[in-house]
Order: sequence, then C-alpha cells, then structure tokens
Amino acid sequence: MTEIQLVGRPTGVPTADLFAFVDSEPPVVQPGTALVENLYLSVDPYMRQCMDELWELHSPLEGRSLGRVVESRTPEYEVGDIVFHGNGWRTHALVRPGESRRIEEIPGVPLSAHLGILGGTGLSAYVGLVRVAKLQPGETVFVSAAAGAVGTAAARLAKLLGAGRVIGSTGSREKAERLVSEVGFDAAFCYRDGPIVDSLAKAAPDGIDVYLDNVGGEHLAAAIDVLKQRGRIAWCGAVSTYNHEAPVAPRNLFDIVGKELRLEGFLVRENLDARPELYDLVVPELLAGRMVSDETVVTGFDSMVEAFLAMLSGANRGKMIVRL
Repeated sequence: MTEIQLVGRPTGVPTADLFAFVDSEPPVVQPGTALVENLYLSVDPYMRQCMDELWELHSPLEGRSLGRVVESRTPEYEVGDIVFHGNGWRTHALVRPGESRRIEEIPGVPLSAHLGILGGTGLSAYVGLVRVAKLQPGETVFVSAAAGAVGTAAARLAKLLGAGRVIGSTGSREKAERLVSEVGFDAAFCYRDGPIVDSLAKAAPDGIDVYLDNVGGEHLAAAIDVLKQRGRIAWCGAVSTYNHEAPVAPRNLFDIVGKELRLEGFLVRENLDARPELYDLVVPELLAGRMVSDETVVTGFDSMVEAFLAMLSGANRGKMIVRL
C-alpha cells in the first residue's frame, strides 16, 4: 500500500514538497477490523487548517474516503461492502465499524455522490440552510465560495427548499457565468471585479435574508452590510483566512447588534442525525435527474497532492474527488 504523509508545515500557501509518498505493507487485519481498498478520496478546504498543527508529521493523514472491503474480521462488514471512513490519503485502510459506516449503493446514483451532495458536503449545506439559518420559502440567500463543494450544493438545496433568489460569489467571471447557467444560481459575481459589498448590493438590491459563509473576511463584512434587519448568518468556513492572509473578524462586526442579526457557526459532525433528512430530500431528485452532485474528479492516487493544491486555488467546480 501507499500513503501520503505531511513532512513539513506550510508558511502561507502550501506546496507539494510538504508531502511525501510512502510505501509500506498492508496492515494486518485484526478481529473487529476490516481492510478496505480505497476507491474515492476527498480533498477539502478544512485540511489546510489541519496542516498547521492538527496533522502529525510523518504519519498517516485524515480524509473522507470510500473504499471496498477486501478482507474482514468483523461481522458488520463483508467482502465487497462499500464503506465510508476517515482514513484517506492512502490506497488501503484498516477500518473499525464504530469509526466508519457501510454505504448502501443506490442504483442510478453515482457512488462518488456519497462524498458530495449526499456526504459531508451536502450535509454542511443542508445544516447551514435548514438548522442554522432556518431558510424560509421566498427568501434571498447569498453563498460565498459558490463554485466549491459546499457552495454548489447550497445553491441546489436552497432552490429545492424554496428560496426566492440565490446569489453566489466566486473567483472568475467564467465561473460566475457557469454558476448561473449550470448550477442554478439566480445571480453570481466575481469578487475580484471590485468591492464585494458593491457587487452584492447590485445583485440583491432589496437585501439578503440568509448568508452561508464559506470565506469570512471581506465577504462576511459585505454580507453584514447587505443583510436585512434580523437576517441570519450560518458560518461554515473561512477559506480567506486559512493561509493567514486576511483578518478573521470583519470591520463592521458590531453592526450585528444594530441590525439584530444572528451569526452562528456550526460543525457538520455535530449534526450527523440530519443525514436521513438530507437523503429523503435529495435522493429522489438525483434519481429523477433534477439534481446532480457537482464534482471535479481527478484520476490516480499519484494526483492526490496536485488535486488538493488545485482545490485550494479554486481550480475545481463542486467537490474535488480523487478516483483511485
């Protein structure tokens, strides 16, 4: 088997030399465990934060993965089962039932969707919109990092939940055009074209009701300016701060008081009980062809680091996935 280890800490934007490919013997399958051959590996923005201190150097890394059981010594898994687990960045992994779960394959639904719209990506968007922001039909939603995994899922879910208008921000005009023509945003803008607050106010002249924040920084400041009285902010991520290049707190944070706004951060892992709700909402749409799981798929384990760095630079649309 081959695994990727972190061999150095980044200063600013990560580089490929911080990672090393390491070959080793497959782990011995002990009672209560199963060996899976990984099929799909996820790379996600939160992993940039893990590089600073959470990931140990010269050790296996964590990441959401889908694998097929090739050997089992636990009654919960049989050979051939598909398992979702967190032992990514490697070709094979030893898993335990309490730390993983079997995936019931759904005919007509791509397996990779269980890392995308049906995985943590879709669940993050769903929890942010439904449980945190309590989106109501007819409301206007603003989504930052709109071309990314959570951003594209949020647009599709917001429309399904009855949002009146969905607005997104992204890093290029081409992406903005595709968000409208292919993903379902009502309006989208490139945040590099000028002050974000001006672009957002133009796209939402009557204000916004809900902001799903994946960026922080100036995006959050702009949303606070444009939010209506008693608007809601569901804070999911802050990619503008991950390389320590932007302030976390916006300049107008205290305006939350004057406008009676509500800002709430959330962790998807604390809301896993919402997964059945997400499946009930999304699976019929996938089967009917009315919804897709937006993905950028890179082939080959040797492309893992390249895919991760590309995702951090915004080269993906939707979920960045590595297919082994």
